[in-house]
Amino acid sequence: MRAVVFERFGGPAEVREVPDPAPAPHGVVVRVEATGLCRSDWHGWMGHDPDIVLPHVPGHELAGVVQEVGADVREWRAGDRVTVPFVCACGRCAACAAGDQQVCERQTQPGFTHWGSFAEYVALGHADVNLVAVPEGMAATTAAALGCRFATAFRAVVQQGRVAAGEWVVVHGCGGVGLSAVMIAAAAGARVVAVDVVPGALELARRFGAAAFVDAGATDDVAGAVRELTGGGAHLSLDALGSAATCAASVNGLRRRGRHVQVGLLPEDPVVPMGRVLARELELIGSHGMAAHAYPGMLELVRGGVLRPELLVTSTISLAAAGAALASVGGASGAGVTVIEPFAP
Repeated sequence: MRAVVFERFGGPAEVREVPDPAPAPHGVVVRVEATGLCRSDWHGWMGHDPDIVLPHVPGHELAGVVQEVGADVREWRAGDRVTVPFVCACGRCAACAAGDQQVCERQTQPGFTHWGSFAEYVALGHADVNLVAVPEGMAATTAAALGCRFATAFRAVVQQGRVAAGEWVVVHGCGGVGLSAVMIAAAAGARVVAVDVVPGALELARRFGAAAFVDAGATDDVAGAVRELTGGGAHLSLDALGSAATCAASVNGLRRRGRHVQVGLLPEDPVVPMGRVLARELELIGSHGMAAHAYPGMLELVRGGVLRPELLVTSTISLAAAGAALASVGGASGAGVTVIEPFAP
């Protein structure tokens, strides 16, 4: 099969012929119809993830068709259209038994713990725990955006963030996760403030329901601008980018007893203003993907047209263009979601 491979961190990521994967007894091989290009893939390529062993194939946000099925798989057959959370759970540990597969003690992640989906085929483990059926009529490019960015944002806003109608919600970083969070929070009836340095990203945030905006490149005090816009600070604020600056701005922009959700991957631990956290009784919450069993509620809102993840996909590219696109992610947050179609010419 063809796959995007890199042999050193930060080095060339090039399309090569590599051996086809085989399914584990509990797993499947999926023919990849579409796979998202995510900032987390860039972190992995840069060497920020300790699980990656070189040479490596990135990619963790995918949709496709089941090609081969392991002997122990009961729920899936060749030909099924599927997507998958980026955290693949074991289904047997204490966290999984509690329903918390997104923090499985023995989790695997395509594109990190093993070769990923910037390829024509990808192997996925524990299929009966992790696979999610793609709804009839949903495009593969839309389904590919669900497994990481949209599902991650949905859980961060709705389940971890406990969004409520009428609240001020601030989203720092309007890439794929951030724009998803804007759309989800606005659909829940929140008043959303979008923060970014890219005008195109802020314009997309406006289209997806943001009511106010902060150009982070035009002010030295993002948190102060947020507090002024919201009349004292956000009820809920998300760092959807993952940097020391966006994390601090998110925490500092909260009102008393506000909630910060860290959803963007941080390359290193930031300095957090814990004095402010203590004095204002702020909540600091982590959010790490969403388990497969939690997808039905989100998919029902998608089917009903309340949520429109397809609008987030702003470009599609071929596998041959994926390496250059991956290297470009490290700049400012991109506007929308780029999806790779491995079998496209």
